Amino acid sequence: MQTALTWAGLLAASVVIEAALSAVHMPAAALLGPMIAGIGFALAGLKLRVPSLPFRAAQSIVGCIVAAAITPAILATVLADGPLFAAVIAATLLASAVIGWTLALRGGLPGTTAIWGTSAGAAAAMVLMARHYDADSRLVAFMQYLRVVCVAGTAALVGRLWAGVDATAGPVVWLPPLQPVDLLATVAIAFGGAFLGQRVRLPAGPMLLPMILGATLQGLGLIRIELPPWLLVPSYAVIGWSIGLGFTREVLIHALRVLPQIMLSIIALMASCGLLAWLLVWLLGIDPLTAYLATSPGGVDSIAVIASTTNVDAGFVMAVQTLRLFGVMLVGPALSRLIAERMRIRR
Repeated sequence: MQTALTWAGLLAASVVIEAALSAVHMPAAALLGPMIAGIGFALAGLKLRVPSLPFRAAQSIVGCIVAAAITPAILATVLADGPLFAAVIAATLLASAVIGWTLALRGGLPGTTAIWGTSAGAAAAMVLMARHYDADSRLVAFMQYLRVVCVAGTAALVGRLWAGVDATAGPVVWLPPLQPVDLLATVAIAFGGAFLGQRVRLPAGPMLLPMILGATLQGLGLIRIELPPWLLVPSYAVIGWSIGLGFTREVLIHALRVLPQIMLSIIALMASCGLLAWLLVWLLGIDPLTAYLATSPGGVDSIAVIASTTNVDAGFVMAVQTLRLFGVMLVGPALSRLIAERMRIRR
């Protein structure tokens, strides 16, 4: 009974914090609210732990979120300008790797933690990948979501000053119109992939297998990934709790101690991507706002809202953002292992 009451208190606190964050239009409020509540409960000494099954299910939903971004329209955009996309994504990955390596050497963070924390991909996916590659997922979450706030806020400000766009998302439609067949296919992909990913012992398998399978089927036009809010929000909450409940006073103190270095890494990554956007404008004549939104390192949801309500090439923007995420998830594990080995040899 005491455990049930503690979970009820955590749920209530999560809802209140999420509502407060949503009221000020904070990005990723559905995940940040439960994470902040979990940190508070952990620091108060209330010991809770997210069971394995709900956590694997939440991982699989994140994999489907990534897969949902791969649409036939985006694939057509990529095929039309393949070398350009490859160059942009490679430059961004190189910049984030250099910044992560520098932060690992100078910033007081373990190599793998610094790499995943500076990776310019979807924050939830990077935290889950970090958990499977010997990084401190709590510090990675701190770095990733701090950057999400900075990037999304900057992108919203640029969109408003440049084109008078309000990047605020509209009210949540909890019961949107759905295609039952696509919804059932999405659920089957998510939970079937999570089950198989656990069985084959693939690192981050519960997320990667649904992502690959869902992206393939949707890219071929066979299904459309359906992820209504009543399925997404609980998944975000489970991931937020799994991160927050793992915090300790020592971890929080360390995160605050290295906050200046983390902020410098965020500014450096944003500046690097801004330089890349300027090169796209100068060399290829791409619209400046399109180039800026396409190269922004994170805050994909807010960038998607701006791109969809502005006179920019939204297909180009979302193609770059989506393929960069795939690039990080493909290159990240090898890069993480390489830097961890280099750091071990250096020590």
